[in-house]
Amino acid sequence: MPGLLLGDEAPNFQADTTHGHIRFHEFLGNSWCILFSHPRDFTPVCTTELGRAAKLAPEFAKRNVKLIALSIDDVNDHLAWSKDINAYNGDQSPADKLPFPIIADLKRELSVQLGMLDPDEIGKDGMPLTARVVFIFGPDKKLKLSILYPATTGRNFDEILRVVDSLQLTAVKKVATPVDWKAGDQVMVVPSLSDEEAKKLFPGGICTKQLPSGKNYLRYTSP
Repeated sequence: MPGLLLGDEAPNFQADTTHGHIRFHEFLGNSWCILFSHPRDFTPVCTTELGRAAKLAPEFAKRNVKLIALSIDDVNDHLAWSKDINAYNGDQSPADKLPFPIIADLKRELSVQLGMLDPDEIGKDGMPLTARVVFIFGPDKKLKLSILYPATTGRNFDEILRVVDSLQLTAVKKVATPVDWKAGDQVMVVPSLSDEEAKKLFPGGICTKQLPSGKNYLRYTSP
């Protein structure tokens, strides 16, 4: 089945969106990008997700991240739905556009190409709906992260923002982020670095946790 693996380059597809026609690579430019799919317009969980993404759009913009959504309805439905989403967010005079575009994938061609369809969720037309997929692409247009949720489980966009912080940090520093890490927390020195190399790279110091095995692999430092 078609789809994307980590490290794959994003296809340079063309699509109609609520912000006009796009060529994906031109849309990406030199930014990071989150492409996230939705089963259908005017559905409850998707509405809450897009509402949250819209509220967090300024935080993603601070990190040079573009957002783009995908749903299998047409642009006119997307625009009407966007008004509902903005109203859900409390706008008194809701606009028909969100801070980011929504791709129209009426024929499901892009969903098939990207491996986004959920065989267990069937629409009224008897065709599979798109699952809740999250793709994060780097400025090199390659896939850095992929998360797949079923249609019945809404995504946590605070977690997606946290993941972006981790991806961007670890892209430029030889560190890894431990469980429940948040921006500003201590990070871990990657195992491929020797202690001598680590001391040179992290002059602020390294804290090594002593373990029964005697192996010094839990090495913490400040980012």
